[in-house]
Amino acid sequence: MDNNIPHIPLGKQVTYPSSYKPELLFPVARRLNREKIGISGGLPFTGVDIWNAYEVSWLEPEGKPQVAIAEIRFSLDTVNIIESKSFKLYLNSFNQTHFSSAEDVVQVIGQDLQQAVQGEVTVSLTLPNDFHRCQMIEPEGLCLDELDITTDCYSHKPDFLTHGANRIEECLYSNLLRTNCPVTGQPDWATLIINYTGKKINRNGLLSYIISFREHTGFHENCVEQIFLDLMQYCSPEKLSVYARFTRRGGVDINPFRSTADHFAIPDNIRLARQ
Repeated sequence: MDNNIPHIPLGKQVTYPSSYKPELLFPVARRLNREKIGISGGLPFTGVDIWNAYEVSWLEPEGKPQVAIAEIRFSLDTVNIIESKSFKLYLNSFNQTHFSSAEDVVQVIGQDLQQAVQGEVTVSLTLPNDFHRCQMIEPEGLCLDELDITTDCYSHKPDFLTHGANRIEECLYSNLLRTNCPVTGQPDWATLIINYTGKKINRNGLLSYIISFREHTGFHENCVEQIFLDLMQYCSPEKLSVYARFTRRGGVDINPFRSTADHFAIPDNIRLARQ
């Protein structure tokens, strides 16, 4: 486990705050983990990180609690990401804090996150009257999970990725992606959605490759960036997007999206069955 970032709250016992504390947000430089997978200088992709927080609550001026679901979108070129447990603690600090309106909550969260990550952040809240809009759906495209394969490789192996000669445009997805937190070692589960145009990727090999992340350690964002880089290197698609919908932990799910420039639009914030 890579628990070498000093003072990181993840994996440690902490005291939950009872009042608003923006200083709880713990930024981690994106550069640190990108350099480990060979990214330096200009980024080879575009994209966004979409976070959903399901345990947002605060007090009205008269003391009545309110609840909401927050959607936070981080530009992928922010200087920092936010360590997820610190974000949960930060949101908990709203629980006994009075705000005049939901709009004020949005403004405060946005300002605090932008200052912490040093980049563009957008925040929106879904209030209880609109909870019915949060419907679960299934990804579009072909699911790889019924392919009859044999594998015993559970460590990152990009050599599984091969392609044929025929050019194709298709969407493939798998529910079998598992990675592991580099700090706590806890498993992280996700549905991986791949859109591409180019020479047809060998589907059996792609599924074996996805499964090979089962004992891999990495933060959500960096695992998706590794997958994007591997697909570009080994399959040379003309156009590519990689979108991972991770299951929630502690009331927050993290969903990184990476794409070749000017190809795929920023995706909808869909909600899958395990989210």
